[in-house]
Amino acid sequence: MHGSAARSPGMHDVARVAGVSHQTVSRVLNDHPNVRRETKERVQQAIVELGYRRNTAARTLVTNRSGVIGVVTPRSVLYGPTSTLIAVEAAAREAGFFVSLVSVDESGQALLSNVFEHFMDQGVDAMVVIAPSVALLAAAEAASTRCPMVLISADVASCKTFHTASVDNEDGARKLTKHLIDLGHRDIVHLAGPTAFMESRARIRGWSAELTSAGLPADRIFDGDWTAGRGYEVGGLLLKERLPTAVFAANDQMALGLIRAFTEAGIAMPEQVSVVGFDDIAAAAYLSPPLTTLRQDFELLGRRCIQMLTALMAGQAVANEVISPEMVIRDSTAPPRT
Repeated sequence: MHGSAARSPGMHDVARVAGVSHQTVSRVLNDHPNVRRETKERVQQAIVELGYRRNTAARTLVTNRSGVIGVVTPRSVLYGPTSTLIAVEAAAREAGFFVSLVSVDESGQALLSNVFEHFMDQGVDAMVVIAPSVALLAAAEAASTRCPMVLISADVASCKTFHTASVDNEDGARKLTKHLIDLGHRDIVHLAGPTAFMESRARIRGWSAELTSAGLPADRIFDGDWTAGRGYEVGGLLLKERLPTAVFAANDQMALGLIRAFTEAGIAMPEQVSVVGFDDIAAAAYLSPPLTTLRQDFELLGRRCIQMLTALMAGQAVANEVISPEMVIRDSTAPPRT
């Protein structure tokens, strides 16, 4: 048995094997643009041969940067937060960052404050908070002055103290409602998401504002919970009460439940009732009928978020990013029967 472990290879070893200077190895490791391709490949081959690994702690001391971004996300399998998380992580890696992730159940501000303290102890360069509901805002506000932070939230009006990146949910809801109005619908029910979610609040505002601007009542609204099961329940209620000519479901899952309830009752769609959703999940195009919905560009949202963080870390002023969603018109909507 040896008295001491073998020394790990360092940058000088990589430089010696590759036949370059220590500074050239540093440039390759930091993806500097002014390195010839042949030189870069030689350095990368030496790194593999030696099994060299960067000393992150030493790099942090020299650069005052850890290269790590902390991400707080709700503990949720919902389409929006999950898609946002994947997009942010991919954009961060593309920009040369690693992600330290904490998922929270939003059970209290004290717990969330501990999460932010954890990130500060880790020495993260910046933070992203994915905040679909109001519970994350107070804790995020307390930490927002301690390092660069971007909040991803649908309801920008409620987040004036933050740098925010968002999809314009209110505008998206107005687009869907206007589409139905333009087809001739005058009785448009809204199946909303939970009011604790800011996406839900923004979509309610958009539906209501568009109906009001057209001189139509915005008085038929049902509470939902984002699930297909609740869509199915509300579909049954509408069949017992008064079937509208159109229903705007606040997400595609609830629209799926509505379509199932109407199909079982023999209601023809879109001839007797039009249905629209929100999200454009993968299954939306394969429902019967294929669902008219709204597509959110999560990939673009992730890239814009990381671009904002990079600018903030460089001490630059940044403007909030608002991304407009895209209408996807399919066969679940048509003019109402006269």
